[in-house]
Amino acid sequence: MSRIYLSAPDVGEAEEQLVVDAIRSGWVAPLGEHVDKFEAEVAARVGARNAVALSSGTSALHLALVSWGVGPGDHVPTSSLTFVATANAISYTGATPVFVDSEPTSGNIDVDLLEETILRLRAEGKNVPAIVPVDLLGTCVDYARIGDLADRLDVKILSDAAESFGSRSGDLEAGAFGDAAVLSFNGNKIMTTSGGGMLVTDDAALADHARFLATQAREPVPHYEHEERGYNYRLSNLLAALGRGQLARLDEMIARRRSLRQKYAARLGSLDGVRLLGDPAGTDDNCWLTAIVVDPGVAGWNVTDLGAALGRQDIESRPLWKPMHRQPLYADHPSALNGVSDRLFEQGLSLPSGSVMTDDDVARVMDTVDAFLQG
Repeated sequence: MSRIYLSAPDVGEAEEQLVVDAIRSGWVAPLGEHVDKFEAEVAARVGARNAVALSSGTSALHLALVSWGVGPGDHVPTSSLTFVATANAISYTGATPVFVDSEPTSGNIDVDLLEETILRLRAEGKNVPAIVPVDLLGTCVDYARIGDLADRLDVKILSDAAESFGSRSGDLEAGAFGDAAVLSFNGNKIMTTSGGGMLVTDDAALADHARFLATQAREPVPHYEHEERGYNYRLSNLLAALGRGQLARLDEMIARRRSLRQKYAARLGSLDGVRLLGDPAGTDDNCWLTAIVVDPGVAGWNVTDLGAALGRQDIESRPLWKPMHRQPLYADHPSALNGVSDRLFEQGLSLPSGSVMTDDDVARVMDTVDAFLQG
């Protein structure tokens, strides 16, 4: 019995052919034809003017903030319910991440609380140059409301769309929102380059500066000359080739994940005390991970026990992100809380959602869920 993973890579012959092409071209290091084409193709998919292929989504977050001059003394509000990379990237600059709690439907940042937080920080004399809202598990934040907020309060938006490539919010594709956006192509994401990410923006100067910093900020002279601190953040040509193959299959991979979301919704969504996090149909969502939220007092069972039952059948599941304000690393940082992210962490469980799952895999998961509910 093979293990069923939460979100395993879905890689096939198309990707293999492109990687072989990259190897045979001789361009196996950062830079090369596939990097250029991958950047152009991602920008076109998102609807942005520029894209910079990088070694990770974290590096993209870091470079955008550095390029904007964010640094010590600055305070940058972001989602508390997120992966630690978001907070780390802000910390790399010397700025202070400020953690803002969630709204309950999607788990994304509470926009009203975000506004209150920015106003409070400024009343305290703090500089707030940017915000970093996070698209949780593939569901976009409320781009329209956050965009209006940023315009009124004059803050830059760095959209952490690491989990949401292929999703939409209104008329905008994930990655097209804000002054800049970040995508991730880590091994468990909706599409992968093994490791990698992308900074996407309409701002050509930002893209050029990020690309410059990502190659150790080498000045355009024959010898090695450096006037700024740079980083080794570029994506390799081999991984870009893999990404191009994945991008060509992105829509079919999203469709498969959406079909899984609908199966979970049909089996679990109508149970007392149980709901799917975000949009049950996932029509604007890439459905990267489908998560349920269970009120044990109503349902009569809890997600810890369901996760253990899945684990006994070698099926991976995972609690939602532990909020940043509860992480030992960031527990002493400023935060604005309403209790929602704490409840979601305690009552939420992400279920196997990968597009590589076979029909037999899906049946095994559903049979295990049924046996648990009947037991």
